[in-house]
Amino acid sequence: MDISIIPHPQGVTEISVSGRLNMVTAARVREAIQSAVDDNRPRVAITLEQVVFLDSSGLGALIAGMKTAREAGGDVRLVKPTEQVELVLELTNMAGVLRSFDSVESAYADA
Repeated sequence: MDISIIPHPQGVTEISVSGRLNMVTAARVREAIQSAVDDNRPRVAITLEQVVFLDSSGLGALIAGMKTAREAGGDVRLVKPTEQVELVLELTNMAGVLRSFDSVESAYADA
């Protein structure tokens, strides 16, 4: 799995993930979100368009990151989740909690 961290205007941090987001790699995503929050950038957009697999550990990392960001006054929003990621979100009833958007800009257009 590869992770890229890209700062955007208005304090938004994009975390771009590719590969498998599973129990082996979930900690790296949690750490990236925590790092953004620690840098006073709790508005996080996680780009998932290159994630080929998401399991319960990966989903747990996204939920834990969302909680961390929200406690700091921000949020975690998903950008371009793949079909497999969307399926996991739907099956776990998390699609309404972890909101998905077409771009980083649209993810925080309302904030």
